[in-house]
Amino acid sequence: MDNRIQLTSDGEGILVSGEHQTDIDEFLESEGLLSVSTMLGAPDLALLLHAGAGVAQAGSEIAATSGRWLKLTEESARLVEKYGLTESSTPGVRYAMVGKPGRSRSWLEVEKGVRSLRPKPAMLSGAAGVMTQLARQQEMHEIRNYLATIDEKIDDVLDAQKDAELARVVGAGFDIESAMTLREQTGRLDATTWSTVQSRMQTITDALGWALRRLSTLARKVESTSKIGDLARTAGEAESEVRELLAVVAHCFELQDAFDVLRLDRMLDESPDELDALRLAMEEDRQSRRERVSEKIEHLMARLDAAAGTANSQVLLHPSTSRAAVGSINQVGSAVEQFHRLLGLDSDRESLEARRWRDAAKNVALGAKEAVGTAVVKVTRR
Repeated sequence: MDNRIQLTSDGEGILVSGEHQTDIDEFLESEGLLSVSTMLGAPDLALLLHAGAGVAQAGSEIAATSGRWLKLTEESARLVEKYGLTESSTPGVRYAMVGKPGRSRSWLEVEKGVRSLRPKPAMLSGAAGVMTQLARQQEMHEIRNYLATIDEKIDDVLDAQKDAELARVVGAGFDIESAMTLREQTGRLDATTWSTVQSRMQTITDALGWALRRLSTLARKVESTSKIGDLARTAGEAESEVRELLAVVAHCFELQDAFDVLRLDRMLDESPDELDALRLAMEEDRQSRRERVSEKIEHLMARLDAAAGTANSQVLLHPSTSRAAVGSINQVGSAVEQFHRLLGLDSDRESLEARRWRDAAKNVALGAKEAVGTAVVKVTRR
């Protein structure tokens, strides 16, 4: 069985690697997953080969000179189930060896007990690093698509801000994009370019903090507004401002993803033994950032939903203004839901329905009728 390939998963994606690209493609084609996979580029393979240097020559490991990556979805997850990936000593990483004996068309899992086929920790660590990089690049692609679908152009949004720190995000993006291009062309990142990228990350952090403060300020403004006219105006302003702020946050996440990709490259060059520790720390930091953003957004939406209730309660006196306020709030909710889907955040909010004037009037009339009936009953009993 000389066409063995290795399946490695970190819970976020699946890496299919081996000596021959044709074997990898044939395997994924047989599983119906070739079209949704991404072929590893030169930088990714360089990282794998670097991490596994000397392992293949020892005769105890397949040489990972080719590979493809799949985002872990409901469809691709069946590979994990089908081949029963085994836990490894590398945190969060599971693996399996598969091969096709003789001329058989069926791919089979290679016996787990064969000692020589157990992946070395260095190889699995490198594979985990590659998968993290590919997942971040996939997210970058999805964020760019998201920014392209909304009405606001990110550069226009940033340029329009008076905050000088925020406007510098555009320049930081240029430097990070340049570094990613250099990585793709050479497979490495020189010390000078890395130093430039590092110096830009404070700009990204400041911009993200600015956006979160604006979301908090907007929530306080909504909460302190009670008059229906002011409420409708505030909701209308929130409709455009929240969309802009979400665009800023998404762009910050995109640049942070690129920085993470470059940071893993540098760690492999400088301290490969610390690659796993960095990967896990990056994931924890990434999750923490998302939670902070989610908390700010949910806080704002809770205030907006309460404002919608206030608007609906005044539909009899201000029908058009009330409906306008609820409509703007629903538009904000729609933008938030799209943003949550992009980042894989949970959102169970449902759109609110603007109360109809006729229904409100009917309820008032019914309430008045019941009140009169109660009064008549009390008089009769006397």
